[in-house]
Amino acid sequence: MAEAEGKQPFELPDFYVPWPARLNPNLEGARAHTKAWARKVGILDPPPGEADPNIWSEAKLDAMDYALLCAYTHPEAPGPELDLITDWYVWVFYFDDHFLETYKRPQDQAGAKKYLDRLPLFMPVDLDATPPEPTNPVERGLADLWYRTVPSKSVAWRRRFFESTKNLLDESTWELSNISGQRVANPIEYIEMRRKVGGAPWSADLVEHAVFVEVPDRIAASRPMLVLKDAFSDAVHLRNDIFSYQREIQEEGELSNAILVMERFLDVDTPRAADLVNDLLTSRLQQFENTACTELPSLFEEHALDPIERAHVLTYIRGLQDWQSGGHEWHMRSSRYMNKGASSSLLLPKGPTGLGTSAARLASSGALGLKRWKNFSHVPYQRVGPTTLPDFYMPFSTGTNPHLDGARQRLKEWARRIGFTGPVPHVVGHSGWTERELEAFDIAYFSARCSPDASADALDLSAGWITWGTYGDDYFPVVYGSTRDMAGAKVFVKRLSSFMPIELGVTPPPTTSFELGLADLWERTAAPLSVDDRRKLRKVIEGTVESWLWQLQNRIQHRIPDPIDYVEMRRWTCGAELTTVFCRLGQQGAAIPSEVLRARPMRSLENAYSDYVGLLNDLYSYQREMEVEGEIHNFVLVVERFLDCGKDEAVQVVNDLMTARAQQFEHVVATELPALSDDLGLSAHAREGLEWYVEQLQKMMSGTLHWCRETGRFKEPERRELSPPVHFAGPRGLGTSAARIVSLMTKNRTA
Repeated sequence: MAEAEGKQPFELPDFYVPWPARLNPNLEGARAHTKAWARKVGILDPPPGEADPNIWSEAKLDAMDYALLCAYTHPEAPGPELDLITDWYVWVFYFDDHFLETYKRPQDQAGAKKYLDRLPLFMPVDLDATPPEPTNPVERGLADLWYRTVPSKSVAWRRRFFESTKNLLDESTWELSNISGQRVANPIEYIEMRRKVGGAPWSADLVEHAVFVEVPDRIAASRPMLVLKDAFSDAVHLRNDIFSYQREIQEEGELSNAILVMERFLDVDTPRAADLVNDLLTSRLQQFENTACTELPSLFEEHALDPIERAHVLTYIRGLQDWQSGGHEWHMRSSRYMNKGASSSLLLPKGPTGLGTSAARLASSGALGLKRWKNFSHVPYQRVGPTTLPDFYMPFSTGTNPHLDGARQRLKEWARRIGFTGPVPHVVGHSGWTERELEAFDIAYFSARCSPDASADALDLSAGWITWGTYGDDYFPVVYGSTRDMAGAKVFVKRLSSFMPIELGVTPPPTTSFELGLADLWERTAAPLSVDDRRKLRKVIEGTVESWLWQLQNRIQHRIPDPIDYVEMRRWTCGAELTTVFCRLGQQGAAIPSEVLRARPMRSLENAYSDYVGLLNDLYSYQREMEVEGEIHNFVLVVERFLDCGKDEAVQVVNDLMTARAQQFEHVVATELPALSDDLGLSAHAREGLEWYVEQLQKMMSGTLHWCRETGRFKEPERRELSPPVHFAGPRGLGTSAARIVSLMTKNRTA
């Protein structure tokens, strides 16, 4: 095995590699072909003036051996396909090194932007378009590869591949900006951006090409398929960060590496940070396995995939598995990385390699395999005691809406009329919300703090939506959580769409207060909106309620979520995605051009906002959720399990992450949004709309903190008095026997 020069900063950890690597027999042919191709397009021996000839030499290309990478990651590809895939990887790694030498080291941001703006022209989705004449090896290689790759694929696949390729090219400027500002990203930001700039989503798209299948377009954007792609990508990138830490940090001055991020954020030494990154890598691979085994079967049925489509999806997943193990094997052999002391995945026990077979190999793999079980071993309803809350970082301020008093009274009357303070069907001994509880929650105050300038009608509507979502968040786990009735829960969720007609008109008769509340709110909200805005609003409401199904699935498995999966789903479960859409639909928000809303800085801003308010709620609700509700969806608990630490340390980590997200919000506002506005040439009116939208998010962050401090929803003694025990009657849902078995096992373990 080759080894980077100098002393390794840490010993490589034991890696979780659940699938054995295999080697493509066409390796030697790919080596010869790709060297000739690299010389043809100018990657080797570029023409004078096109590129620095010292970026790559023939000896350096041979030592890095990208043909070996592709032979391991695509073990079943026939010779011509392996040649094509290898050429793509030679091109993408050359792009990375070319960008480093030409733009990163000199910190030439203007030149980098001009260079990157040309590259999409060589990737036309419409093959009748004529690209410009290439001026350097990167452009020439991309033009050649694009026309050798996309003609055999559908337009839908071309669009996906174009987007992932453009992302890994464009977001190189994010790394450049961080180097220029000597800024190390926070962990959440890093994972999000690494997916784009690291290229693994691009690799996943190429897997479809290499195994000659396509994921059906109607499920490509579903949660299971996106999670599989994201978990695959994160594992690829985290593994790469471990192997490349020495080169990137000690030799190149890079700041985008997960180990460095962990060092800075958790204030730990390099070996400890490397172990934590490896733990996260393991967690992401186990998330991949869990999603494939538990979420795909129902996805196939719900979208009525035919046998060939199902086979294509499973072939694609096997291709992703091959990539993981093959990528690991290559990292241990390439001169590009430090790899002393790495253990070969080829030494793992042989045997079946398909979905569901990794458990058999786990039994012999020691501590790595056993780590997965700690996420299933939580004992609910334990006493955790009061949470000592830290000092929160809150750089923004807000006022109180002058219509608050009237809104409180009108909300109480509306909730009584809708039935939120009435009995819950099929639940004996539980009255839903009492009026006393509703008053203690004081949701009108929440709206008044988040929307201090809203009119009385707008304030009532805001309070109504928040009350509806909060009631549903309580109602759903009571009715479906303890019964583990996934089938009934999906029917409940799907039925809600019928109360949000795009063309306003007749809806089915509501059968629950939750449906009645939705029908009432939709009619009042959607009437003044355009048809397009109604569709956007309905989609995000559907996504918010569907996120409760994710929580239910974890409850059925009794599984504490993976940290990354939790953070990303928390944006939906806490309602933050919904509040951002409501803001956008405001009069001033409508002035923001769609290309701004789609841009990476805007998504970064909104995600930072969402994470702050969601994690803030987790801190305030921790004791109630642990002791009263037996909840597993709380980031304090997730951090406790992942870091193997106590509650107090976990609380501090969550607060540090909140602080980092608020500071990232400030960073985006101060640097990235002005640059985006200039790049797009926004008008004064559009800039005013953008400024207004940012101010609304700031007020909602501040307003959420004010409400969390004042509301009775998190005051534990009062909550216990107001919420009597719940006893369920009627038929049990699908899967309840498994839940009872898990419960008995838990009791037996703790007896």
